[in-house]
Amino acid sequence: MRIGLIVGPWFTVPPEKYGGTERVVDALARGLADAGHDVLLATASDSTCPVPQVPGFSPSAPEELGLTFSEMGHVIKAYAAMRGMDIIHDHTLAGPLYAHRPPGVPVVTTIHGPLSPSYTPLYRDMAQDTAIISISHDQCSRISDLEISAVIHHGIDLSAVSAGPGTGGYACFVGRMCPDKGLLEAVAIAREASVPLRIAAKMHAQDEQEYFREVVEPILGTNEEFLGELSDPEKYELMGDAMALINPIQWHEPFGLVMIEALAAGTPVLVTPMGAAPEIVRHGITGFVGSTRELAGFVGRVPELSRAACRRSVEESFSAHRMAADHVDLYTRVIEQFAVKPLPGRGLLQENQRQAL
Repeated sequence: MRIGLIVGPWFTVPPEKYGGTERVVDALARGLADAGHDVLLATASDSTCPVPQVPGFSPSAPEELGLTFSEMGHVIKAYAAMRGMDIIHDHTLAGPLYAHRPPGVPVVTTIHGPLSPSYTPLYRDMAQDTAIISISHDQCSRISDLEISAVIHHGIDLSAVSAGPGTGGYACFVGRMCPDKGLLEAVAIAREASVPLRIAAKMHAQDEQEYFREVVEPILGTNEEFLGELSDPEKYELMGDAMALINPIQWHEPFGLVMIEALAAGTPVLVTPMGAAPEIVRHGITGFVGSTRELAGFVGRVPELSRAACRRSVEESFSAHRMAADHVDLYTRVIEQFAVKPLPGRGLLQENQRQAL
């Protein structure tokens, strides 16, 4: 199968440090290529993902991050280069709404963010001629009248993550510097449990820097060590040596890649029951799911859990190969349906949606 993958122009695939969508697309591209498919990737030109790439894409300037005109110019070039594909999987927001997509080539898109009221009408329009993938059952449960073609959980490349011993004598927090990620709650949990906390956090944007300077930094004490943003090898080493990842998210996160990264390192996850967390962490087996108050009490039970079981949960349910296989199944169905009814596509794979949910 000839598969075109499009991701935004702002970060490399894989990302140098923070970048959830780009990390997922990297794992998907590698998984598809390993399965024998021909993959063409449109991304920033200095990306290192080992699949053929559309030439001539320079990374957008930092001041263009998130701007529609920057993404749209990237999308136009990407679709022009993918006329010979069997299917295109577009991970941008603007691309599936582009009117001049290659004729005869079906398009799939993934909802990587929350289905907020402002974004839902856009996805409803996309669903007229685009197959929509949700990344968790929780994500798609938050809107009742959007046609979802499949629910496909993220996966990661396990060859990049080694299981660690968890003997560092600390818990860790890994995420973005914002209230939604629950860093203040993680600090409180670790202190109540008398466990040192090592913190790795992305802090590029102005609001992230202000939150750290005005809210987080003043409360850090001798029980916490702030490490800043880490590279992947540094992050996986931090996770592998940690007794647990404390991840008390404060919003309905559609997936939460950091949880499967920690589990791949053999590290149990302590998480609040928000968003997709209960779909990822098996309470009492690969971690504990509970309120912030409950999680502090669960820290003492972490030694009861098997680090091998944590790693095995990712091998069985959250690997790049599983993710790629699930996508190939969907791509095949979409191609077959598109050949029968290429336009307008309303009702695309309705039966598969019912089965997925």
